[in-house]
Amino acid sequence: MTALMASVSLGKGEWTASWDEVVAPVKAFLVEVTALLNDQVLEFEAEIAEYARYALDSQGKRLRPALVALAGGAVGPMSGHHVSLAAIVEMIHLATLVHDDIMDGASIRRGRPSLAARWGSDVAVLVGDCLFAQALKLAAMLDSVDVCRSVALATHTVCAGEILQGHRRRRWSLTRPEYFKVLEMKTGELFALACELGGRLSGATAVQRQALRRYGLALGTAYQVYDDVLDLYGKEDAAGKSLGTDLAKGRVTLPLMVFLERASEGERGRMLGWLENWDPARLGEARAMLDKHDALGESRNAVQLLLNTAREAVSDLRDVPETRALLALPGFLARQTASMGP
Repeated sequence: MTALMASVSLGKGEWTASWDEVVAPVKAFLVEVTALLNDQVLEFEAEIAEYARYALDSQGKRLRPALVALAGGAVGPMSGHHVSLAAIVEMIHLATLVHDDIMDGASIRRGRPSLAARWGSDVAVLVGDCLFAQALKLAAMLDSVDVCRSVALATHTVCAGEILQGHRRRRWSLTRPEYFKVLEMKTGELFALACELGGRLSGATAVQRQALRRYGLALGTAYQVYDDVLDLYGKEDAAGKSLGTDLAKGRVTLPLMVFLERASEGERGRMLGWLENWDPARLGEARAMLDKHDALGESRNAVQLLLNTAREAVSDLRDVPETRALLALPGFLARQTASMGP
């Protein structure tokens, strides 16, 4: 990850940064968040602590906690409440990953066995439930009722988005507005929560909070489109998770949607026949059909438009390292998206 470079326009100049450089302003903050997450293991019964530790020690980038700190630092001073909020947001995210792996039958998550693959779905679903509950418990300990309410509402939205995604499996006529609505709910909402509440805890004005929310929603939606592309065009060892799960589950993601919009009747029939009884060995053939209609290029364009929206949303915030990092993140994600495919 850190070997990838991102190029982002900032005014008249251009800043190129590695991932470590992007999160440099909040590096110490992320250490505190990790420590607090580790402490949460002690809140679980001794017999199930191992499961919680495995789920919380995710080896991820801690992107959402980083957004809490970057958004807060971009508009005002930081406090210990930001660390708690970041841990809450990350636990909600990790709970969704545990449940996603169950629903997808995924055996790999971030380069190691998924929790479900290691201990079974019965254990995994309950561990995910416990993570949700622990996140809401921690939220209830914050001083602000509004923050606690926002966390609960966002959790509801994320779960509702997952349900809608499940309902829309094999709906080959799915429209782009329907697709992006689900992405905003299941992924964008948590990014938006991290940014908006990070700013609120730092005393952001109403205008600043809305700007940070728009940034998070656009960035999170772009990230999910990227993840959908990764499921088709990534490499399992580099992606750190099972690939082809969207096709196997009959999910209509943007690359497939572009193909269905542009393909001939014969091509559509062949692809839909494969999807009704998916064989992972056909992934290469499916990619070739998608490439014929530039599904990857169109998906990259959609990611870039969302990233532009995110960047514009925070362009008027004060010029501090945290704001510059917020502006750099869209370019970083754009570079990751551009690195996939032929």
